[in-house]
Amino acid sequence: MPIVTIQVTREGSKPGRDSVTADEKAALIKGVSELLFDVLNKPLESTFVIIDEVALEDWGWGGLPVPEYRRKLAQSSGK
Repeated sequence: MPIVTIQVTREGSKPGRDSVTADEKAALIKGVSELLFDVLNKPLESTFVIIDEVALEDWGWGGLPVPEYRRKLAQSSGK
């Protein structure tokens, strides 16, 4: 019984969205499940997919909280 956890940031996939949509989550679940079936012959009904949305303030990059890192990166690139 495979269990797959997908972590995505809670900031949406397009401007104006603050999370991944239900349709996008369904597509991820379907795609991962089908991949495990195709590669490992694991039946769809025995595959569990967990999508964990991580709030923007709950992760970091380059030793900084992500919003701060992105501001620094934008300043250094002149944006």
